[in-house]
Amino acid sequence: MSAADLEKPVPEAADAPVRELSQTFRPVSAGMEAHLNVYHPVLDHGFIAVKDYMGDDLSILQMARMSYGKGTKGLNDDRALLRYLMRHFHTSPFEGCVIKLHVKLPIFVMRQWVRHRTASLNEYSARYSIMPDEFYMPDASQLAVQSKDNKQGRGDTLTPDDSAEVLRILKEEALRNFATYHHLLNADEDGQTIDEGRDGIARELARIGLPLSTYTQMYWQTNLHNLMHFLRLRADPHAQFEIRIFAEKILDIMADWVPVTTEAFRDYQLEASRLSRMDLALVKDMLAGKATLADAGSYGLSKREARELAERLGISA
Repeated sequence: MSAADLEKPVPEAADAPVRELSQTFRPVSAGMEAHLNVYHPVLDHGFIAVKDYMGDDLSILQMARMSYGKGTKGLNDDRALLRYLMRHFHTSPFEGCVIKLHVKLPIFVMRQWVRHRTASLNEYSARYSIMPDEFYMPDASQLAVQSKDNKQGRGDTLTPDDSAEVLRILKEEALRNFATYHHLLNADEDGQTIDEGRDGIARELARIGLPLSTYTQMYWQTNLHNLMHFLRLRADPHAQFEIRIFAEKILDIMADWVPVTTEAFRDYQLEASRLSRMDLALVKDMLAGKATLADAGSYGLSKREARELAERLGISA
């Protein structure tokens, strides 16, 4: 092996290209460089990996200042400007940073993910390829009854016996569905024919019976502004656990990529709260000693809105 070969970067995954080392004039985030082609496990068979990115904290400032560029302000002023942009929802400077991810996730999580339409993506195709025999099995601690006051959320955790029964049923159904899938294809997971005496049906038809727990993969590319919109919804404590765990990993990656922006995002958006006009009027009068939360109805708040306000303020409803 030559000295030049020894200097080449070693890919950490099968699809990571080996490139010659070269100088670059583009902004480089040292924190993000450490994530390139590193596959972070998520759930039981999933992962997230950064495949490429563009920009850093200073790129956002350059977009905001346009012709001034970096180096014209001190670090404190840079931080103040980034926080000002975040606080006042000046979003266009954040669109200059871009991230491309390789994600492996269950299909039912993918269906939530693609609700965020301001991104570019390519998904693994079950019309062209045979789906691997991989499906999501939740941890027993995540199994719960339907919430009584949230139509799209979970309530109390199941008992150990009930959890074991649910997991047994889910696993048996998934295995049966995959067995049917391969029978219809007349091919195993590696594409080898099972029965030479018959034909299988088309892949695009055989996939119909696969469960929503089946794992799929995608390349997903979006800019930082739209990434933060995704994280505001999916890293929220009320988001479904199975997508929230992906969002939390992306948030960790974002903190290494654009740390000052991430700090501002947490302070002013992700972990902040908005007040409605009625909320604000009530809170002002509460601070002045003119009202209590019990008066919420007279300020135009429904019972649910009053409960939500109490939760945000950390007081008893």
